[in-house]
Amino acid sequence: MTKLTKSAFKLALIWGSNADLNLNFVCSLSQTQKGHSSQNQTEPPKLRSKVEIKTDKISNLPSDVIEKILLLLPIRDAVRTSVLSRKWRYKSATLPHLKFDSLSVSTVKQTTFANIVDQILLLHIGPICSFLLSRPDDFLADSDIERWILHLSRNSIKEFTLENWKRNLCEMPSCFFSCQDMTHLDLYRCLLQPPSTFKGFRSLKSLCMENVTLAQDAFKNLIVCCPLLKTLRLLNCDGLRHLKMDAPKLELLEIEVDEGVFEMVNLENTLNLADVSITLAINDDLRQVPDSNLVQFFVHFPHIRRLTFGRNFLKYLAVRALPGKLPQPCLFLKFLSISIRFKALKEILAALCLLRSSPALQELEIFAHHEDRDVVGEVNSWLDDNQNCQFTELQRVKMISMSGGKHELDFIRFLLLSSPVLERMTVKPASYNGSSELLKKLLRFRRASLCAEIIYLDP
Repeated sequence: MTKLTKSAFKLALIWGSNADLNLNFVCSLSQTQKGHSSQNQTEPPKLRSKVEIKTDKISNLPSDVIEKILLLLPIRDAVRTSVLSRKWRYKSATLPHLKFDSLSVSTVKQTTFANIVDQILLLHIGPICSFLLSRPDDFLADSDIERWILHLSRNSIKEFTLENWKRNLCEMPSCFFSCQDMTHLDLYRCLLQPPSTFKGFRSLKSLCMENVTLAQDAFKNLIVCCPLLKTLRLLNCDGLRHLKMDAPKLELLEIEVDEGVFEMVNLENTLNLADVSITLAINDDLRQVPDSNLVQFFVHFPHIRRLTFGRNFLKYLAVRALPGKLPQPCLFLKFLSISIRFKALKEILAALCLLRSSPALQELEIFAHHEDRDVVGEVNSWLDDNQNCQFTELQRVKMISMSGGKHELDFIRFLLLSSPVLERMTVKPASYNGSSELLKKLLRFRRASLCAEIIYLDP
């Protein structure tokens, strides 16, 4: 490995002095190794000099540097480094983080991919902290996944990610629910049916489920039995119609429902929530959601800092009577993003209630949701009742998908006149139709802030 050592000498010097390692070393060293191997067939081996031994930086790299190099490499390249020197031979077998996807393992055959995973798990030494499996094809069999999860359940897995790209959902085996040391769980297109003896993941801190099917009772038991949960993302989960949660340590909550009817949102004991994002799909018959209440919704997270109300959620909260202000203001709210139907007066009033109840708000983002319905109620009533509003901390506003209708322009004018420290308002129309006329109207609006600028974006 004399020529290999010489070719890697300069790179090794960089590795020894710089923590930001060059990841292109595998290709160059592999080519050198191939050339050296072919040359060995014709030339007899030579004894290494003392100088060459001293300059063998590849072999003499500290263990922590080697580990950092391997962690930044795809697993296929990490395994190839075993030919660099004797010291590197078994390093890849001790990697605590294993990632199997199309970039890490380049193969298209089911047996080959499954054998690669089997071999790496079989030869692995030490704990496995994280495991990611993602294959955008139909090659993986459920029996393979079950075998690997069984192996992981016996190795105190901490972080587990499974992205199932098959047509059918991947049913999680019973051994999966015995991974009690798990702290991060990310599932895509899976079926969860916990056994009756399941008592939750007691160490779980982060849970993300997308297109996952589970029973309502299973979800309730899962959340209740995860006392350390801080991050929860539920994206288009089937079978989940009632969101009733008791999570005292929860800090981030993201919910997205594209299909079906979401009937109830009830958050209890969630006083540490700081970042909330909710997008719903609900029927036009709002009598199906009798428990929606804007006031009660905000009682459970007084320390909220970022709030995103996507499609339909403002409509959901505006079912009941709306106060001018919340009884308990959102004193820490800095960022607010809402989707509004400007032709629905109740949604405008709900948005105004949020704005008046957020004295520390600095950034506002509004998406216009268009429907062919007229405003129910007096058109100018909300303007007359809010002439004296002042948003003393609001600095940045974004208005997205504007059509240039009167209700939208009234709201923009209202914000400009009520924001004395506004720095920038960005307006993006929904289409090119009438965009030039919209721009002319925007430029004529008076502004309470002398520093406010209006930025007009192309659709």
